[in-house]
Amino acid sequence: EGLKQVKNLNLDGMELEFVHGIYLKKEKTPEINSFVKNNNLIISCHAPYYVNLNAQDKQKWHASISYITQSAKITYLCNGCSTCFHPAFNMKNTKEEVYNKVKEAIKLILKELKKDDIEIWIRPETAGKISQFGTLNEVIKLSQELENVLPCIDFSHLHAYSNGKYNTIDEFREVLTLMENKLGKNSLNNVHFHCQGVNYNEKGEKNHLNFKDSDLNYKDLIKVWKEFKIKGIVVCESPNVEKDALLLKEIYNK
Repeated sequence: EGLKQVKNLNLDGMELEFVHGIYLKKEKTPEINSFVKNNNLIISCHAPYYVNLNAQDKQKWHASISYITQSAKITYLCNGCSTCFHPAFNMKNTKEEVYNKVKEAIKLILKELKKDDIEIWIRPETAGKISQFGTLNEVIKLSQELENVLPCIDFSHLHAYSNGKYNTIDEFREVLTLMENKLGKNSLNNVHFHCQGVNYNEKGEKNHLNFKDSDLNYKDLIKVWKEFKIKGIVVCESPNVEKDALLLKEIYNK
């Protein structure tokens, strides 16, 4: 029903929200796969929020790996192309310790997917809160070092994490230039971006907002997307998701 509504609204795709659990069963995927193909839609997913690839408890660490793997498998069966997730919390570890533990976990996810011949992009997302792992440089570095990994860049998270920066044309250009320089032109032909308004303080993101209730300079951001000729997926996560997604598309097409 969600996919039908997306089509009726003249939107181009949908992110499956597995954030509170992977609700789709394998038996349902052929029907979704068929609808997606027949209607030329693009599908991605967001793995559960309770993932922490820096969990100190081994059981929780392996469970987090499993949640991301299962999300990717189901999305692939739905003809989806990309699985994003919030990688980890820093806890009391050093940046290097967290990075190595996250990298080790993603390697296991990739190994499991390869075993089942599943080809899908795995996308660590940029962090919105200071307590989270996932600076722009960290997710780009993971993408440099691991195959089938590219960043999910959430522009509201960049804005919130930096307590108000990443909000000018030059800063938006800086992000896309960094991607192109570090990951090649192909990374801009295959983006997975999130974009919505955001409420924040010195600790980072507090909650998402509709564009018109926030200070995010989304119109200039869209200009930079056009300038760099990006291709791929832009997912809107505003409270009023349909209206703001349509607003993004309308401005982009103008």
